[in-house]
Amino acid sequence: MLNPTQRILSLHFFTRRVICGIATAICITLLSGCQGMLTNPSRTKVRIIDVSADAPEMDVYQNSSAIAYRLAFGTITSYVPVDPGVSNAMATMAGTRQAVARSRATLASAGQYTILIGNFSSSLEQVVLQDQDKPAPAGKASLRFLNQAAQEGPVDLYLVPAGQKVTDVAPAIRGSSFGANTGYLNFPAGTYTLIVEPAGTVPRNDTDALYSGAQVAYVPGSASTIVLCERRSDSKQEMQAIVAPDYIPGFASDSTEQPVK
Repeated sequence: MLNPTQRILSLHFFTRRVICGIATAICITLLSGCQGMLTNPSRTKVRIIDVSADAPEMDVYQNSSAIAYRLAFGTITSYVPVDPGVSNAMATMAGTRQAVARSRATLASAGQYTILIGNFSSSLEQVVLQDQDKPAPAGKASLRFLNQAAQEGPVDLYLVPAGQKVTDVAPAIRGSSFGANTGYLNFPAGTYTLIVEPAGTVPRNDTDALYSGAQVAYVPGSASTIVLCERRSDSKQEMQAIVAPDYIPGFASDSTEQPVK
């Protein structure tokens, strides 16, 4: 038999163990919930690419929630996690709710998408594209070409390997017109210079091209989107190319819970 003092000590010890057990269970539950929120694989990822040559700075909303602020020409945002399902995206003039472009799409769970804003401000266009989020075949790089050069006619695109000339290779893409989307095409991984010529032109050298870019390395297994566009410079339009990485082996796509500013 326990004396009164022993009974009190025993009850106190038992009570502490019960309280500690309840607290531990609560902590485990909360941590499990947090882990689920941080690593939820079903969330969809969206980024925005702005290639409108003369549009004002824009904010972008997805289902009334801001996902990017003050976008300007040439901006490629990080991927932002959003809920899957029907997406009503709206671009507005920065700092206002005055809509300048809209798009509607159904986003798959765990999918990866680009909202592309292009054309001139008088006829601004906004489209939603599904991005490749898996590796290219072994030894290859997946490249998708989007033609947003509104004032150029059809063009041929050359991928010139490092150490070679444009006259040494055939066009990778022939007759690309405004609005064209090649989808993902697989090329041998390596370092290339993108050269753009009017469709059907026999190139003589790099300097006569509509566009001749810098050398870009495309690593094995990677996927990238290349957007042809135009920007006004000294009262004339100049062709440019913007390269956006979609998938890089060994790296997760950039994401943030906060709108891109």
